[in-house]
Amino acid sequence: MQDLRNKRALVTGGAGFLGSHLCERLLADGQEVLCVDNFFTGNKRNVQHLVADTNFELLRHDVTFSLFVEVDEIYNFACPASPVQYQHDPVQTTKTSVHGAINMLGLAKRLDARILQASTSEVYGDPHEHPQREEYWGHVNPVGIRSCYDEGKRCAETLFFDYHRQHGLSIKVARIFNTYGPRMDPNDGRVVSNFVVAALRGEPLVLYGEGKQTRAFCYVDDLIEGTVRLMRSPCEVTGPINLGNPVEATVAELAEIVLELTGSKSELQVAELPSDDPVRRCPDTRRARETLDWEPATSLKDGLAKTISYFDELLQRGAA
Repeated sequence: MQDLRNKRALVTGGAGFLGSHLCERLLADGQEVLCVDNFFTGNKRNVQHLVADTNFELLRHDVTFSLFVEVDEIYNFACPASPVQYQHDPVQTTKTSVHGAINMLGLAKRLDARILQASTSEVYGDPHEHPQREEYWGHVNPVGIRSCYDEGKRCAETLFFDYHRQHGLSIKVARIFNTYGPRMDPNDGRVVSNFVVAALRGEPLVLYGEGKQTRAFCYVDDLIEGTVRLMRSPCEVTGPINLGNPVEATVAELAEIVLELTGSKSELQVAELPSDDPVRRCPDTRRARETLDWEPATSLKDGLAKTISYFDELLQRGAA
């Protein structure tokens, strides 16, 4: 077990859905945490309960600008991550992925700090290979409406590996698949938050493309465990490593489970599939199992029950 006392971690995008859970985990492990966020998609509410912790510091900052701080390791999570969010300002989304990576890699190089990139399954695009292995180069539209995110993250991975090869920087690259749980933004347009909020409000659940497309849903606590294990793995383990749930489910099946758990009488509606929306998405997680001794432990029903409880409380407080 590593001695993590006084080890200072920088988490960019730390007030976001994943970032806030990561900050919480690192503090629980005894680390000092500098949480950086510009609050474009992050929310102070997500980290409010951490502010009283003397090992926690919150800084408002946009990673597209240089940052000069002293830390031991960097988790680069800053970037809008849902289609509604990243398509709102696609140029800024690309800048956040690319300029943000350059700035954080430059900081890591100056400090000789280890740095982890929160990449995404979107680097595989609409895949021709199933399930997706890390060796697969992907099938991505470079000029579509999702390209700002897909290609931005692909470029960030390129920068990480070039800094590793050229400067000997200690890097980690995690390719994160569909993740859900408490602190998701109720208006972010992702399928889990869409379905849960609609069900709780008694509104129709919209199935795009009849809901036959598949996803593999990973509960946030499992994802954070995999991320931390990757960061703390030996130097030679650079990734990329898929982190996600290898159990596949259709969007229609997800809708039925949400209706069952909420007891909602909401109807199902069908709409046209959005442009460039992947038909199948599921990780091959053998590398994570073999290298990190990691695999998800939370069932979809158990994870959804916790997520529904969070959104139910949020709606009752009028915060969504």
